[in-house]
Amino acid sequence: MERFSGTLARRGLLGLGGLAAAGVLPGCAAPGRSTAVPQAEVAQASVLGLPNERFLLPQGYGAMQAEFAAAVARRLRHLGLRRLEQMPRYNMLAVSGGGEDGAFGAGLLCGWSAAGTRPTFEIVTGVSTGALTAPFAYLGPAWDDALKRVYTDITPADVLEPRGLLAAILNDAMADNAPLFRTISRSLDDRMLAAIAQAHAEGRLLLVATTNLDAQLPAIWNIGAIAASGDPRAPDLIRRVLLASAAIPGAFPPVMLDVEANGQRYQEMHVDGGAVAQVFLYPRQLTDIRRDRQRRGLPVVPASAYVIRNGRLDSSWASVDRRTLSIAARAIATMIGASGYNDVTRIWQNAERDRIDFNLAYIGADFTGTYTTPFEQAYMRALFDYGFARAARGFDWATQPPV
Repeated sequence: MERFSGTLARRGLLGLGGLAAAGVLPGCAAPGRSTAVPQAEVAQASVLGLPNERFLLPQGYGAMQAEFAAAVARRLRHLGLRRLEQMPRYNMLAVSGGGEDGAFGAGLLCGWSAAGTRPTFEIVTGVSTGALTAPFAYLGPAWDDALKRVYTDITPADVLEPRGLLAAILNDAMADNAPLFRTISRSLDDRMLAAIAQAHAEGRLLLVATTNLDAQLPAIWNIGAIAASGDPRAPDLIRRVLLASAAIPGAFPPVMLDVEANGQRYQEMHVDGGAVAQVFLYPRQLTDIRRDRQRRGLPVVPASAYVIRNGRLDSSWASVDRRTLSIAARAIATMIGASGYNDVTRIWQNAERDRIDFNLAYIGADFTGTYTTPFEQAYMRALFDYGFARAARGFDWATQPPV
């Protein structure tokens, strides 16, 4: 949610500057927590006890490779194929963070459906606002109306509840994201969870990233496997994972997850997946077999990678005030913007190496809409319409990041 991160200080820390004079507000007592997972037990910790519920990287690369292989086997069975090379094409989608700019990706997906050219994706990944979009993208055009409502009917009150400036010192965030959890829960209902479980059984993967702040590691959550587990705790965990993926550190509270490791109970702190990466698709370790087949001249499945960058990829000039908050906010926004560009470049380079068709979408300079408060409805509706219109007429995907 990098654009929101950049606006955080520019707009008075979520627009709460006027509340500072009110003094200490209710709910500002320092929150506590249970014991964090000891470093030696991090890799063994689990919420539901599922061996494939998540992958902590880099330790979890081997388990993640095994999960990809298992998904391919399920996909072949579902399609009635005997060999991988019989698959017509393997389509992958990555949706980035971007806060209210997630309306662009939502509009693009809906416009893509209207154009009649949107494929079924074998893998969908999401980070931050992209994690909120990913389940809808994963399930396909039948869920477009619900996706549109999430990004065009939403208001700031559906996302956050201000706490006040002193919360930065006495609490764990500037705002409460309980409204966002309620919004997520309304969308991610039993019907949607059942559809996700079915898609997982068909050999498709839905992966969402959070940041394990205690361990300083990315956690890649296997949402389909969790939905298909039948565990009564699964719906709440999925909703909380999506909330965590969009929990901007300092702006929103972290999500505390109760876990078990070697028979002991602990608690993990998870925040925005964008703290580690703004967008991800597949780790290079997962393509060893593909590259080996290419070197030996054996057939490989045609593959396409689609990356939706919910933001701009050009620099944004500004005259920065010589004040602490202005300088810090500008530096953070610059750092996050550069990180997002680097993430896209990394995916492109991996796709080039693996001979995968690369397609990139991002907000262009032709969109000139602005907003005065985070998650402003008029801005998000305009951005949704912009993404929809570009995709409905046949999106002009970039084949490499802009130079």
